[in-house]
Amino acid sequence: MRVGDIGEVLAVCVLHAEIEVPGRVGRSAIDKRPRPDRVAVRALGLDGDHVCDTDHHGGPHKAVYAYADEDAHRWATELDRNLPAGWFGENLRIRGLPVSDAVIGARLAIGPGPVGPDHTLLEVSEPRVPCATFQHWSGERQWVKRFTLRSDTGTYFRVLTEGTIGAGDTVHVVHVPEHGITVRDVFTGADPERLERLLAVEPTVSDDVRMQIDRHNRRRANAERAAQRRDDGDPLKAGARA
Repeated sequence: MRVGDIGEVLAVCVLHAEIEVPGRVGRSAIDKRPRPDRVAVRALGLDGDHVCDTDHHGGPHKAVYAYADEDAHRWATELDRNLPAGWFGENLRIRGLPVSDAVIGARLAIGPGPVGPDHTLLEVSEPRVPCATFQHWSGERQWVKRFTLRSDTGTYFRVLTEGTIGAGDTVHVVHVPEHGITVRDVFTGADPERLERLLAVEPTVSDDVRMQIDRHNRRRANAERAAQRRDDGDPLKAGARA
């Protein structure tokens, strides 16, 4: 996404009803449905919405979750089923912007028409990490694995300026940081060195992103150690170093 890019809010979704799920918490607020009216967006989320598992969901860096309509359509085609707005647990179904490739720290102004002081201002914070609840909700075999491999995660936002959002609102990209590190980059860990730089240039990065980067670094270090052990056990390579 670049400054000046524009998308559209197709639906604003909040909790329809809690569902029972396996696990310690036992309940989930993943079942979200579109609202016909404008919805107030506050620092910790949308009016009429809430989370059940507060250990893994909610908080200022996960106040709003958005999913791209284009990604939803790809999944609907692959799964051969209808995936209406809210099915991914998203608050916003957005068309025209690849939110899974949004740059961490990018800012979106959302409201009717051109950008104005009454627009809601959101900042891209982190990817969605699929969990057992999402697996249960989907009813699809190996759903978490498939969702992870595609890495069309959608994105969480923190709320910089509270306001209201309704279906049909325009989404304006008003700021994109120069570091260029995206939600997908954080999720996949494809370039650990670049991710380390993110921590230096984005002081407001969430604790979850810091933990994801730490996990990627540990995996890379473990893989390098395993490769070194294999090389040490190979007499040809060991002899070449001698």
